[in-house]
Amino acid sequence: MNTPHIDIGFARYSDLAFTSTIVVLVLALLLLAVELAYSRSRLADARELVPAGAVAADDDRPGVVVEAPRRPVDERIGRAGLALVYVGTATLLVCIVLRGLATARVPWGNMYEFINLTCFCGLVAAAITLRQPKYRALWAFVLLPVLILLAVSGKWLYSNAAPVMPALQSYWLPIHVSVVSLGSGVFLVAGVASMLFLLKMSPLGEPDRDGTLAAIVARLPDAQTLDRIAYRTTIFGFPVFGFGVIFGAIWAEEAWGRYWGWDPKETVAFIAWVVYAAYLHARSTAGWRDRKAAWINVVGFVAMVFNLFFINLVVTGLHSYAGVG
Repeated sequence: MNTPHIDIGFARYSDLAFTSTIVVLVLALLLLAVELAYSRSRLADARELVPAGAVAADDDRPGVVVEAPRRPVDERIGRAGLALVYVGTATLLVCIVLRGLATARVPWGNMYEFINLTCFCGLVAAAITLRQPKYRALWAFVLLPVLILLAVSGKWLYSNAAPVMPALQSYWLPIHVSVVSLGSGVFLVAGVASMLFLLKMSPLGEPDRDGTLAAIVARLPDAQTLDRIAYRTTIFGFPVFGFGVIFGAIWAEEAWGRYWGWDPKETVAFIAWVVYAAYLHARSTAGWRDRKAAWINVVGFVAMVFNLFFINLVVTGLHSYAGVG
């Protein structure tokens, strides 16, 4: 059997794009954090736009020069940070595409590539969900877990560009892994929204609460908005992730002769899916719609992260080949 040719040039450019992604997203996080920490109230901003004694903007008297209102500095910083988020998302896509060109296969055959794809899906899901300017404050909290995942991926899970092992050489690889990555990325946004909802519902979210952390929580969208974001993203991610589990079972039957074998990764993935099902049920049940349902969603998010790292890297199972290459 001929070994597929690896394009070293594409592989190096992919690694460069990965490094650039982390640098750009770190800068974006810093700018968005500055806006979140130092933004003033919109009422104060509005008062500054029209100082006392200033001529109204619609004043049409001859010889009167009216200066157009300028955006507050913190808002301009936040807009620049959001622009860098989009740049970082694009460079991560370039990293993934170049990895595929370098290996002549779908670029999610190991943990390094899988996490990159999952983070990209999470960034795209956040870009769609948080597209309104009033949600920009949430981006700092989305970028934090994304950067942690990318840092762990690049530092401890990095694999040189290479063909996948025979067990993964199947048409189910692009189907199963891409669908699971999409569901996991969407769940990342849902988990962040639920955690912020719990913060908003905690004593830190009470009006007139003193302290830096309380001031940051006060700048987040209201609790109902955060709960709605978590619910809607979970509704989308739940069936997607469920199809990913089903596709994995079909692939397992072709590869190992059984649909389900209680492999550690299969088991935890199924548990996470059940937890998200419990969240959706609780969210629609009276008496469970607030903190209780949100806590279930957070448990599902923790199960996803546990399955992503601990199961692949510590527990020995049939999915161990997806660890460090």
